[in-house]
Amino acid sequence: MGMVQSAEVLQRLQKNIAKVMIGRDDTVRLLLASFAAGGHVLIEDVPGTGKTVMAKSLAFSSGLAFSRIQFTPDLLPSDVTGLNYYNQEQGRFIFREGPVFSNILLADEINRATPRTQSALLECMAEGQVTVDGETRKLEEPFFVVATQNPVETLGTFPLPEAQLDRFLMKIRMGAMAQDEEIRMIDRFIEDQPLEHLEAVVSADEILQVREDCRRVYVHDDLRSYIVSLVQRTRSGAGVLGAQGVSPRGTLALVRAAQGYALLNGREFVVPEDIRAVTFPVLVHRCLAGGHSSEKEKEERVRAAVSAVEVPTEDWRR
Repeated sequence: MGMVQSAEVLQRLQKNIAKVMIGRDDTVRLLLASFAAGGHVLIEDVPGTGKTVMAKSLAFSSGLAFSRIQFTPDLLPSDVTGLNYYNQEQGRFIFREGPVFSNILLADEINRATPRTQSALLECMAEGQVTVDGETRKLEEPFFVVATQNPVETLGTFPLPEAQLDRFLMKIRMGAMAQDEEIRMIDRFIEDQPLEHLEAVVSADEILQVREDCRRVYVHDDLRSYIVSLVQRTRSGAGVLGAQGVSPRGTLALVRAAQGYALLNGREFVVPEDIRAVTFPVLVHRCLAGGHSSEKEKEERVRAAVSAVEVPTEDWRR
């Protein structure tokens, strides 16, 4: 399967998800770009905007093994990863797999869990493996985490630390629905639940091939320099009040996300528009603007970098 076929797989997913999701085209495209690039996604918005429905739509459309964890303050790390228990009949310890042993994991309201439980996902997301009682087990590929969090509530929540945030390729928001879109939503859901009828349109092998092809999407040297310049610009003034900008891991993340976005658009090469489309979802949550910087301050730092760095103008085909 070549890149053309991989693009068709992603477009098939997008079309199937659209049977459920209304007016979220840009958000779905970012989700699929991350999925293709092999990165994880954090969706942040107020309750009732369709975060969980979108994650389930992707899982059901892909036909992959799906698990959902409702994060709460009393959730234990073993509730995520699994644990060894003593089987009296067999006279030995047996490992019981946790919900993380799936292909698509929905971590609902992840900021409600304690830092100890949040960190249980860190190894899974970063290395695709789980270590329990000194024994390491690999997670089956593809492995994709979609986490959600509510930015409004603070009581009983534990903000994700930078190390955990950095494991998400993108942090995206659902955004507001237009009036006509909300009316269409009523028409679609008033007598039915489309999610229940959603069928798989791709296979696990196709997804694995998409991820392999995504890494082969061509990135011109000028665009590589552009990406590096963007990231380095976020570090201007580093050391002032703890400002550090975006780390080199963010540089690689921006490359991967742009490759995924280009493939979704049916191209074998990245263009500047691909980079601009994913810059904010990839960089803002990674940007340390100084001390306990707000989301607005982070956005301003990234926006300043985008404004300051000139966009290359060339032909980006090989």
